[in-house]
Amino acid sequence: MSFLEVDKINTFYDVFQAIFDVSATLGQGEVVCFLGRNGAGKTTTLTSIIGLNPPRSGKILFRGQDITGNKPYQIARLGIGFVPENRWIFAELTVLENLELGDRNADRAEIRQKLERGYDLFPKLKTLEKHLGGNLSGGEQQMLTIGRALMGDPELLLLDELTIGLAPIVIQLLKTRLKKLKEGGQTILLTEQNALFALDVSDRAYVIDKGAIVYDGSVESLRTDRSVMREYLGV
Repeated sequence: MSFLEVDKINTFYDVFQAIFDVSATLGQGEVVCFLGRNGAGKTTTLTSIIGLNPPRSGKILFRGQDITGNKPYQIARLGIGFVPENRWIFAELTVLENLELGDRNADRAEIRQKLERGYDLFPKLKTLEKHLGGNLSGGEQQMLTIGRALMGDPELLLLDELTIGLAPIVIQLLKTRLKKLKEGGQTILLTEQNALFALDVSDRAYVIDKGAIVYDGSVESLRTDRSVMREYLGV
């Protein structure tokens, strides 16, 4: 049984169909990426899984449980964390307050323990505890959204377009931190336009184009498939 199974889902925006019979699997402890150009259907796949835009047909199973059409908060409580493309931080709350919102049910001792784990991953966040989220740089905000998602101890972490608009030095930092999460056994499904970044941290890859899967295989095989890399990823 797959840790996550997406089975032939079809998702729409009003009357416009965005993804067509998309299927994917994810094993526990795997890092898998969805690659494709802007508008290919990557983000829609993640928002379908997390319940922000439920599919009209098909199924999504998490640990064997059908979560298709569940509310986002219900899905989050099952152990799925989500870092959205536009970050969705609370600009008028401090870094510490943003992080604490990641697990409002924990007691103070548990929250502090989780905070320290987050600070171990992103030490800069500790120095910014009292700063307002809206005053952070793009890279700092991205660290904050990942740290906030991790506060909920997700079994599965969904990461949507982490590198958009970020400086190369920040992208390199995020790459090292994702590798650290991977080494710790964190299961991750990420979407990226930056194919080289995603391939460096992933075990397997799906390539999506015009809402349909056009490649499914290992990272190593994709790297050597020049036709797919060139035609669908522009690499």
